[in-house]
Amino acid sequence: MTAVHQFVPALIPRDATGSHTLLLRQALRAAGWRSEVFAEATHDELVGESRYYEDYASVAAPGDTLLYQFSTSSAVADFLLERPEPLVLDYHNVTRPELTEAWDRGPARRSAEALRQLAALAPRAALGLADSAFNEADLRAAGCRRTAVVPVLVDLDRLTAPPDPRVVARLRGGKEEGGADWLFVGRVVPSKAQHDLVKALWAYRHLYDPSARLHLVGSTPSRRYLAALRQFAEDLGLEGAVRVAGEVSDAALAGYFAASDVYVSTSRHEGFGIPLLEAMHAGIPVVALASSAVPATVGHAGLLVDDPSPARLAAAVHRVLTDAALRARLAEAGRRKVADHGLEHSGRRAVAAIAGVAGERSDPCG
Repeated sequence: MTAVHQFVPALIPRDATGSHTLLLRQALRAAGWRSEVFAEATHDELVGESRYYEDYASVAAPGDTLLYQFSTSSAVADFLLERPEPLVLDYHNVTRPELTEAWDRGPARRSAEALRQLAALAPRAALGLADSAFNEADLRAAGCRRTAVVPVLVDLDRLTAPPDPRVVARLRGGKEEGGADWLFVGRVVPSKAQHDLVKALWAYRHLYDPSARLHLVGSTPSRRYLAALRQFAEDLGLEGAVRVAGEVSDAALAGYFAASDVYVSTSRHEGFGIPLLEAMHAGIPVVALASSAVPATVGHAGLLVDDPSPARLAAAVHRVLTDAALRARLAEAGRRKVADHGLEHSGRRAVAAIAGVAGERSDPCG
């Protein structure tokens, strides 16, 4: 039986690429392939789920296909460049250096290195997989001769578990003061442009709802940007209204989705944007800047704006929160979007695409 083995720079819990990797391994095994994960680094929570990437050389077998989950620079890329096995690139996009270099030179250098590695690997790959047409365009520009758009694998059911009661109690306590709760989920970094959310909240509070709050959920890898964001909120008189939660558990995240009134994104760069899908799954209306892959991800399930001006974003949020008929239309469109990304269906599509490279049917043991 042939094998499809995955390689990833880092296997991290509650991370879009890490979750996709483990779910794809599950789908590949269900389809009959042997499949293991090899990583440069593995988080302590996932010890046992992967092996060190260089260990692959000792278990390589004829007929293997290698699949690289590409999202950042890594020694794994150079390792795979020298391997003779057929290679599939599963591309999750790379944040452009110019979006971060003014704040953090380290991430900008890593992004530049990742783009160099993409240019080296793309012509070598037998297939490039992308979870959006936006990402597919990058693959083609880098020299990938054969590409396919397949859905990202995401377990939306993890957010249907009982929410953390402490988070729910705290958020409900805030609601007693009145005002709408805005939510954004994503790393607090310049490319996500949380500063534009702060501007929009300021406008919204002055124009419509003086008690509204903004919850920012996600890791905070950029200390400079986080410090500037906090100072900016304070300068605008929003210190208590902009609440940075940091990285949270699935149960806590479920609590934020359950208690929020609207999901607002001003992100400048999204290869797909899984939290947008999670908001639809939770039934929360979405207002988002129409950038990068966001329009394709949101479709008709959210209100898209062409520019991040505070007044325009504030007006869009106000419209969504005061127009019941619009909210109902968005919710129905969101349910259809979520159905398109069902885990079983998405897994079959990904396996079928990989099967063309591996030289097998999508059910090789059937």
